[in-house]
Amino acid sequence: MTPVLEVDRLAVDIRTPAGTVRAVREVSFAVRSGETLALLGESGCGKSMTAQAIVGLLDPVAHVAGGAVRFDGTDLLTLSPAQRRRLAGPGLAIVFQDALTALNPVQTVGAQLAEPFRIHERLSRRAARARAVELMERVGIPEPGARAGAYPHQFSGGMRQRLLIALAMALRPKVLLADEPTTALDVTVQAQIMELLRELRTEQRTALILITHDLAVVAEQADHVAVMYAGSIVETGRVAEVFSRPRHPYTRGLLDSVPAEVARGTNLRSIPGSPPDLHSVPSGCAFRARCPIAGDVCAEQRPILTEAGPGRLAACHHWKELADD
Repeated sequence: MTPVLEVDRLAVDIRTPAGTVRAVREVSFAVRSGETLALLGESGCGKSMTAQAIVGLLDPVAHVAGGAVRFDGTDLLTLSPAQRRRLAGPGLAIVFQDALTALNPVQTVGAQLAEPFRIHERLSRRAARARAVELMERVGIPEPGARAGAYPHQFSGGMRQRLLIALAMALRPKVLLADEPTTALDVTVQAQIMELLRELRTEQRTALILITHDLAVVAEQADHVAVMYAGSIVETGRVAEVFSRPRHPYTRGLLDSVPAEVARGTNLRSIPGSPPDLHSVPSGCAFRARCPIAGDVCAEQRPILTEAGPGRLAACHHWKELADD
Protein backbone atom coordinates (compact mmCIF):
# COMPACT_ATOMS: atom_id res chain seq x y z
CA MET A 1 0.00 0.00 0.00
CA THR A 2 1.06 3.56 -0.69
CA PRO A 3 1.93 5.41 2.53
CA VAL A 4 -0.66 7.96 3.60
CA LEU A 5 2.06 10.02 5.30
CA GLU A 6 5.73 10.25 4.32
CA VAL A 7 8.27 12.29 6.26
CA ASP A 8 11.42 12.88 4.22
CA ARG A 9 14.63 14.27 5.77
CA LEU A 10 12.71 16.59 8.11
CA ALA A 11 14.86 19.10 10.01
CA VAL A 12 13.72 21.49 12.74
CA ASP A 13 15.75 24.31 14.28
CA ILE A 14 15.11 26.09 17.60
CA ARG A 15 16.28 29.61 18.44
CA THR A 16 17.73 29.85 21.94
CA PRO A 17 19.62 32.59 23.82
CA ALA A 18 22.78 30.55 23.23
CA GLY A 19 22.15 30.27 19.49
CA THR A 20 20.21 28.12 17.06
CA VAL A 21 20.18 24.36 17.65
CA ARG A 22 19.10 21.53 15.36
CA ALA A 23 16.45 19.64 17.36
CA VAL A 24 15.36 17.28 14.56
CA ARG A 25 17.96 16.02 12.07
CA GLU A 26 16.87 14.60 8.70
CA VAL A 27 14.12 12.38 10.10
CA SER A 28 12.46 10.07 7.57
CA PHE A 29 9.66 7.52 7.96
CA ALA A 30 6.36 6.48 6.40
CA VAL A 31 3.07 5.09 7.72
CA ARG A 32 0.18 3.41 5.90
CA SER A 33 -3.56 3.32 6.57
CA GLY A 34 -4.43 0.98 9.43
CA GLU A 35 -0.83 0.75 10.66
CA THR A 36 0.76 1.96 13.87
CA LEU A 37 4.27 3.42 13.79
CA ALA A 38 5.94 4.11 17.13
CA LEU A 39 8.49 6.89 17.56
CA LEU A 40 10.54 5.60 20.49
CA GLY A 41 13.25 7.30 22.50
CA GLU A 42 14.27 9.13 25.67
CA SER A 43 12.80 12.48 26.63
CA GLY A 44 14.36 15.27 24.59
CA CYS A 45 15.23 13.12 21.58
CA GLY A 46 12.93 15.08 19.23
CA LYS A 47 9.82 12.88 19.12
CA SER A 48 7.29 15.56 20.08
CA MET A 49 9.05 18.19 17.99
CA THR A 50 8.71 15.93 14.96
CA ALA A 51 4.98 15.53 15.59
CA GLN A 52 4.47 19.26 16.04
CA ALA A 53 6.28 19.97 12.78
CA ILE A 54 4.07 17.46 10.95
CA VAL A 55 0.81 19.06 12.10
CA GLY A 56 2.11 22.64 11.88
CA LEU A 57 2.02 23.44 15.61
CA LEU A 58 5.63 24.39 16.29
CA ASP A 59 6.29 27.06 18.89
CA PRO A 60 7.32 30.48 17.48
CA VAL A 61 10.96 29.84 18.47
CA ALA A 62 11.09 26.74 16.24
CA HIS A 63 10.86 26.38 12.47
CA VAL A 64 11.21 23.70 9.83
CA ALA A 65 14.69 24.03 8.32
CA GLY A 66 14.37 21.41 5.60
CA GLY A 67 12.74 18.28 4.30
CA ALA A 68 9.21 17.38 3.24
CA VAL A 69 6.04 16.02 4.86
CA ARG A 70 3.86 14.42 2.20
CA PHE A 71 0.23 13.67 3.04
CA ASP A 72 -1.49 11.73 0.25
CA GLY A 73 1.30 12.93 -2.02
CA THR A 74 0.99 16.63 -1.12
CA ASP A 75 3.85 18.32 0.73
CA LEU A 76 2.23 19.93 3.76
CA LEU A 77 5.17 22.28 4.19
CA THR A 78 4.27 24.05 0.93
CA LEU A 79 0.64 24.75 1.91
CA SER A 80 -0.69 28.04 3.21
CA PRO A 81 -1.95 28.30 6.81
CA ALA A 82 -5.55 28.27 5.54
CA GLN A 83 -4.93 25.08 3.54
CA ARG A 84 -3.30 23.45 6.58
CA ARG A 85 -6.33 24.35 8.75
CA ARG A 86 -8.69 22.66 6.29
CA LEU A 87 -6.72 19.44 6.71
CA ALA A 88 -6.76 19.68 10.52
CA GLY A 89 -9.43 17.17 11.51
CA PRO A 90 -10.33 15.17 8.41
CA GLY A 91 -6.69 14.81 7.35
CA LEU A 92 -4.45 14.93 10.39
CA ALA A 93 -5.22 15.11 14.10
CA ILE A 94 -3.13 14.99 17.24
CA VAL A 95 -3.69 13.83 20.82
CA PHE A 96 -1.51 15.69 23.32
CA GLN A 97 -0.18 14.20 26.52
CA ASP A 98 -1.69 16.82 28.87
CA ALA A 99 -5.44 16.79 28.28
CA LEU A 100 -6.17 19.46 30.89
CA THR A 101 -3.89 21.90 29.06
CA ALA A 102 -5.09 20.91 25.59
CA LEU A 103 -8.79 21.35 26.38
CA ASN A 104 -10.23 24.84 26.76
CA PRO A 105 -10.99 25.34 30.48
CA VAL A 106 -13.74 27.94 29.92
CA GLN A 107 -15.76 25.99 27.35
CA THR A 108 -17.95 22.98 28.04
CA VAL A 109 -16.68 19.73 26.61
CA GLY A 110 -19.83 19.45 24.50
CA ALA A 111 -19.11 22.79 22.85
CA GLN A 112 -15.51 21.79 22.15
CA LEU A 113 -16.49 18.43 20.65
CA ALA A 114 -19.18 20.09 18.53
CA GLU A 115 -16.83 22.71 17.07
CA PRO A 116 -15.21 20.47 14.38
CA PHE A 117 -18.67 19.56 13.04
CA ARG A 118 -19.75 23.20 12.90
CA ILE A 119 -16.56 24.31 11.13
CA HIS A 120 -15.95 21.46 8.70
CA GLU A 121 -19.46 20.06 8.14
CA ARG A 122 -21.46 23.29 8.65
CA LEU A 123 -23.89 21.58 11.03
CA SER A 124 -26.34 23.55 13.15
CA ARG A 125 -25.63 24.02 16.84
CA ARG A 126 -28.22 21.39 17.77
CA ALA A 127 -26.97 18.82 15.24
CA ALA A 128 -23.33 19.38 16.18
CA ARG A 129 -24.12 18.93 19.87
CA ALA A 130 -25.91 15.65 19.08
CA ARG A 131 -22.81 14.43 17.26
CA ALA A 132 -20.67 15.50 20.23
CA VAL A 133 -22.83 13.44 22.59
CA GLU A 134 -22.47 10.45 20.26
CA LEU A 135 -18.69 10.85 20.37
CA MET A 136 -18.68 11.00 24.15
CA GLU A 137 -20.68 7.80 24.29
CA ARG A 138 -18.36 6.17 21.77
CA VAL A 139 -15.28 6.79 23.92
CA GLY A 140 -16.95 5.55 27.09
CA ILE A 141 -18.03 8.73 28.90
CA PRO A 142 -20.93 7.81 31.23
CA GLU A 143 -24.17 9.81 30.90
CA PRO A 144 -22.85 11.76 27.90
CA GLY A 145 -26.03 13.79 27.38
CA ALA A 146 -25.84 15.26 30.85
CA ARG A 147 -22.07 15.60 31.05
CA ALA A 148 -21.74 17.43 27.72
CA GLY A 149 -22.47 20.59 29.69
CA ALA A 150 -19.58 20.00 32.11
CA TYR A 151 -16.15 21.62 31.98
CA PRO A 152 -12.80 19.78 31.61
CA HIS A 153 -11.81 20.18 35.27
CA GLN A 154 -14.95 18.26 36.25
CA PHE A 155 -13.62 15.07 34.66
CA SER A 156 -10.95 12.66 35.86
CA GLY A 157 -7.60 12.43 34.07
CA GLY A 158 -8.62 9.27 32.22
CA MET A 159 -11.95 10.77 31.14
CA ARG A 160 -10.23 13.94 29.92
CA GLN A 161 -7.88 11.83 27.83
CA ARG A 162 -10.89 10.03 26.35
CA LEU A 163 -12.42 13.40 25.50
CA LEU A 164 -9.20 14.49 23.81
CA ILE A 165 -9.19 11.30 21.72
CA ALA A 166 -12.85 11.88 20.83
CA LEU A 167 -12.00 15.42 19.71
CA ALA A 168 -9.11 14.18 17.57
CA MET A 169 -11.16 11.38 15.98
CA ALA A 170 -14.32 13.45 15.44
CA LEU A 171 -13.82 13.88 11.68
CA ARG A 172 -12.30 10.43 11.13
CA PRO A 173 -8.75 11.61 10.28
CA LYS A 174 -6.55 9.63 7.97
CA VAL A 175 -3.54 10.14 10.26
CA LEU A 176 -3.60 10.43 14.06
CA LEU A 177 -0.54 11.41 16.08
CA ALA A 178 -0.72 10.40 19.74
CA ASP A 179 1.95 12.15 21.82
CA GLU A 180 2.46 10.18 25.05
CA PRO A 181 -1.34 9.70 25.37
CA THR A 182 -1.13 7.80 28.68
CA THR A 183 1.26 10.03 30.62
CA ALA A 184 0.33 10.47 34.33
CA LEU A 185 -2.48 7.89 34.12
CA ASP A 186 -2.61 4.78 36.26
CA VAL A 187 -1.91 1.40 34.67
CA THR A 188 -5.55 0.36 34.35
CA VAL A 189 -6.56 3.61 32.65
CA GLN A 190 -3.48 3.42 30.40
CA ALA A 191 -4.63 0.02 29.14
CA GLN A 192 -8.14 1.37 28.50
CA ILE A 193 -6.84 4.36 26.54
CA MET A 194 -4.56 2.20 24.39
CA GLU A 195 -7.40 -0.25 23.74
CA LEU A 196 -9.61 2.65 22.66
CA LEU A 197 -6.96 3.89 20.23
CA ARG A 198 -6.56 0.37 18.82
CA GLU A 199 -10.32 0.01 18.30
CA LEU A 200 -10.60 3.37 16.54
CA ARG A 201 -7.61 2.60 14.33
CA THR A 202 -9.11 -0.75 13.33
CA GLU A 203 -12.61 0.60 12.66
CA GLN A 204 -11.58 3.70 10.74
CA ARG A 205 -8.34 2.43 9.15
CA THR A 206 -6.54 5.43 10.61
CA ALA A 207 -2.75 5.54 10.39
CA LEU A 208 -1.49 5.99 13.96
CA ILE A 209 1.85 7.53 14.90
CA LEU A 210 2.44 6.68 18.56
CA ILE A 211 5.04 8.81 20.34
CA THR A 212 6.31 7.14 23.49
CA HIS A 213 9.26 6.08 25.62
CA ASP A 214 7.41 2.99 26.90
CA LEU A 215 8.86 -0.18 25.40
CA ALA A 216 5.90 -2.28 26.59
CA VAL A 217 3.39 -0.03 24.82
CA VAL A 218 5.42 -0.27 21.61
CA ALA A 219 5.59 -4.07 21.85
CA GLU A 220 1.84 -4.37 22.38
CA GLN A 221 0.50 -1.68 20.05
CA ALA A 222 2.85 -0.92 17.17
CA ASP A 223 3.54 -2.61 13.84
CA HIS A 224 6.74 -0.69 13.10
CA VAL A 225 9.11 1.31 15.26
CA ALA A 226 11.50 4.17 14.60
CA VAL A 227 14.05 4.64 17.40
CA MET A 228 15.23 8.24 17.89
CA TYR A 229 18.34 9.57 19.57
CA ALA A 230 19.59 13.18 19.74
CA GLY A 231 17.10 14.32 17.09
CA SER A 232 17.84 11.54 14.58
CA ILE A 233 16.35 8.17 13.77
CA VAL A 234 18.95 5.50 14.48
CA GLU A 235 16.97 2.34 13.69
CA THR A 236 13.70 1.31 12.03
CA GLY A 237 11.91 -1.93 11.30
CA ARG A 238 9.05 -4.17 12.37
CA VAL A 239 8.68 -4.16 16.14
CA ALA A 240 9.16 -7.90 16.63
CA GLU A 241 12.38 -7.91 14.60
CA VAL A 242 13.86 -4.76 16.14
CA PHE A 243 13.14 -5.91 19.68
CA SER A 244 14.43 -9.43 19.14
CA ARG A 245 17.50 -8.55 17.02
CA PRO A 246 18.45 -4.86 17.45
CA ARG A 247 20.90 -3.43 14.93
CA HIS A 248 21.91 -0.33 16.91
CA PRO A 249 23.66 -0.29 20.32
CA TYR A 250 21.24 2.38 21.59
CA THR A 251 18.26 0.14 20.84
CA ARG A 252 20.02 -2.76 22.54
CA GLY A 253 20.75 -0.55 25.55
CA LEU A 254 17.09 0.42 25.85
CA LEU A 255 15.99 -3.21 25.69
CA ASP A 256 18.64 -4.34 28.17
CA SER A 257 17.46 -1.67 30.61
CA VAL A 258 14.06 -3.32 31.01
CA PRO A 259 14.06 -5.08 34.41
CA ALA A 260 12.67 -8.38 33.14
CA GLU A 261 13.59 -11.65 34.86
CA VAL A 262 16.04 -9.91 37.19
CA ALA A 263 16.82 -11.69 40.46
CA ARG A 264 16.44 -9.83 43.74
CA GLY A 265 19.65 -8.03 44.67
CA THR A 266 20.94 -7.92 41.08
CA ASN A 267 22.04 -4.53 39.77
CA LEU A 268 19.77 -3.14 37.07
CA ARG A 269 21.40 -2.45 33.72
CA SER A 270 21.37 1.01 32.22
CA ILE A 271 22.93 3.04 29.43
CA PRO A 272 25.89 4.99 30.89
CA GLY A 273 26.05 8.75 30.53
CA SER A 274 23.42 11.13 29.20
CA PRO A 275 22.24 12.27 25.76
CA PRO A 276 24.38 15.06 24.31
CA ASP A 277 23.57 18.73 24.70
CA LEU A 278 22.04 19.85 21.40
CA HIS A 279 24.25 22.94 21.51
CA SER A 280 27.33 20.74 21.30
CA VAL A 281 26.50 17.46 19.60
CA PRO A 282 29.82 15.62 19.13
CA SER A 283 31.26 14.98 15.69
CA GLY A 284 30.66 11.62 14.13
CA CYS A 285 28.13 9.43 15.90
CA ALA A 286 26.12 11.27 18.57
CA PHE A 287 25.90 8.06 20.63
CA ARG A 288 29.61 7.19 20.59
CA ALA A 289 30.38 8.50 24.11
CA ARG A 290 27.85 6.03 25.54
CA CYS A 291 28.45 3.18 23.11
CA PRO A 292 30.29 0.01 24.21
CA ILE A 293 31.46 -0.82 20.66
CA ALA A 294 32.44 2.64 19.36
CA GLY A 295 35.64 2.86 17.31
CA ASP A 296 37.73 5.47 15.57
CA VAL A 297 35.38 5.68 12.60
CA CYS A 298 32.53 6.61 14.96
CA ALA A 299 34.38 9.79 15.96
CA GLU A 300 35.16 10.75 12.37
CA GLN A 301 32.05 9.92 10.35
CA ARG A 302 28.40 10.45 11.19
CA PRO A 303 26.59 7.20 10.37
CA ILE A 304 23.57 7.36 8.08
CA LEU A 305 20.59 5.03 7.91
CA THR A 306 21.55 2.07 5.75
CA GLU A 307 19.88 -1.25 5.02
CA ALA A 308 20.58 -3.69 7.85
CA GLY A 309 18.41 -6.57 6.69
CA PRO A 310 15.04 -6.99 4.98
CA GLY A 311 12.88 -4.04 5.97
CA ARG A 312 15.50 -2.85 8.46
CA LEU A 313 17.52 0.36 8.61
CA ALA A 314 20.24 1.27 11.11
CA ALA A 315 22.56 4.26 11.52
CA CYS A 316 25.57 2.45 12.95
CA HIS A 317 29.03 1.70 11.54
CA HIS A 318 29.10 -1.59 13.47
CA TRP A 319 25.57 -2.93 12.98
CA LYS A 320 26.93 -6.17 11.49
CA GLU A 321 28.70 -6.92 14.77
CA LEU A 322 25.38 -6.68 16.59
CA ALA A 323 23.73 -8.84 13.95
CA ASP A 324 26.38 -11.57 14.41
CA ASP A 325 26.31 -11.36 18.21
